[in-house]
Amino acid sequence: MDAIIENLPQFVGAFLMTLRLLVVSGIAALVIGTFVAAMRISPVAALRGFATVYTEIVRNTPLTLVLFFCAIVLPQLTIRLDFVTAATIGLAVYTSPFVAEAIRSGVNGVSVGQAEAARAIGFGFTQTVSLIILPQAIRMVIPPLINVIIALTKNTSVAAGFSVLELVAVSRQVVQFNGNATITILIAVAVFYLLITVPLGQFAAHLERKVALQR
Repeated sequence: MDAIIENLPQFVGAFLMTLRLLVVSGIAALVIGTFVAAMRISPVAALRGFATVYTEIVRNTPLTLVLFFCAIVLPQLTIRLDFVTAATIGLAVYTSPFVAEAIRSGVNGVSVGQAEAARAIGFGFTQTVSLIILPQAIRMVIPPLINVIIALTKNTSVAAGFSVLELVAVSRQVVQFNGNATITILIAVAVFYLLITVPLGQFAAHLERKVALQR
């Protein structure tokens, strides 16, 4: 416990860095994923094809490789990014296909009659999706989306391998000088993660019950 107390400022800073990665990459993933989901249901074959290829490639690529590309390969292409920005982009890109698939499942759950009615009153594809389909789909997929965000929270730990001082990276540094407190340090790191994931899980369960009652 002494190792935790002595290094508490480092752990708090690492916790805030984890939150930063989660919030920024999570918002970016939601935006990208929504656009990808819209392209997956687009009447334009080229957009559907691009979205399908993007989803399958990124979703089946290990996160470590995605972060390696952002942190190591992009600088070789004269795109200079600090490690935190590179990790944020990598996490957002990696998470976006999972967001897209969750939203697409919600879109598929919306009655076809809704889209037909929208077209009958003169709505185009963009209006139908943005005003009719997505608002209903998002409500249904909020719990799965929160599960994606919980997975993203745990995935932020991979950024430790790319010089980002988040929880895992700081715990590794502290363990080097406090080898006899390894278990205590790991438990402390787990508690920090639980401070994020448990409330998110409870929120997802609450929303799931609320949506079920509305149905």
